[in-house]
Amino acid sequence: MKKTYTVSERKMAGVYSDTITKIMRENKNVVELEADLGGCIMGSKMDEIDQYPGQLVNCGIQEANMVGVACGMSAAGKIPFVHSFAPFISRRANDQIFISGCYSHANVKLVGSDPGIMAAYNGGTHMPFEDVAALRAFPELTIIEPTDEVMLEKLLHQLVDLKGMYYIRCARKAVVRLYDSQEEFEIGKGKELREGTDVTIIASGIMTAESLKAADVLAEKGISARVVDMFTIKPLDKELVLKCAEETGAVVTAENHSMYNGLGSAVCEVLAENLPVPVERIGIEDEFGEVGDMEYLKKRFHLTAEDIVKKAEKAIERKSKK
Repeated sequence: MKKTYTVSERKMAGVYSDTITKIMRENKNVVELEADLGGCIMGSKMDEIDQYPGQLVNCGIQEANMVGVACGMSAAGKIPFVHSFAPFISRRANDQIFISGCYSHANVKLVGSDPGIMAAYNGGTHMPFEDVAALRAFPELTIIEPTDEVMLEKLLHQLVDLKGMYYIRCARKAVVRLYDSQEEFEIGKGKELREGTDVTIIASGIMTAESLKAADVLAEKGISARVVDMFTIKPLDKELVLKCAEETGAVVTAENHSMYNGLGSAVCEVLAENLPVPVERIGIEDEFGEVGDMEYLKKRFHLTAEDIVKKAEKAIERKSKK
């Protein structure tokens, strides 16, 4: 019987807001910066800004300056979490992230919300299909994509004590909850969610739940699919990628991001250099986003469980011909 994958009643934005304000109360060095989009992820907490003097800061619509301010605060011993919509923080502040952040060895946590098609009705201008690609080559920058509310809350607590530059690719809306509250996560290590012997599906973000659905469909066809939640995109868990490739002999990657220079590219680089096996990729082709609801956009950009099933079958077919 197929498992039912249920969307949580809690929005990821609410989890972020509640967790960050709790952390700020416990640690006065933690600060949260906004570029006039605080209401989108912090909600009513922005109305309580006076309760967090010097910790909850609205920099106005100037993302590049906001990142520079955060890096300066980092040099003064603060621990900044810096939020904006993912296209704005990854594109508009790109040079500041590199020079003031990475090059200067700052301690800043960048939060880019509504990645990929999750911008939905905000349309193509707000859909960052390229944010990981824009930042993956930056030295000393870690890129993570929390899969659900449990992971987001736990990773935010971890990040307070981890020094360095981080990019958190974070949903704002409610997503499918995959983990229970007892689960633990290690940045840099993927999570094997389902065992399988015929093919491995390596996914991130909202594509993890789609991959589990695909594995159910494949099981009905007699195909055993392993599913890995690769929530750390950089540094990639190379050891796990190679283990899965060796044990299943075929790989599918699935990401809510451009086909260029994202999770799929990272996996292919590891396999090409160490253990070439058939790889098929799910991702967004060389195109821009558009307005629509999530279900329409998943179909429009071929990010559904059915698309993953087809790619898995193709990867297995290629494996059999080797």
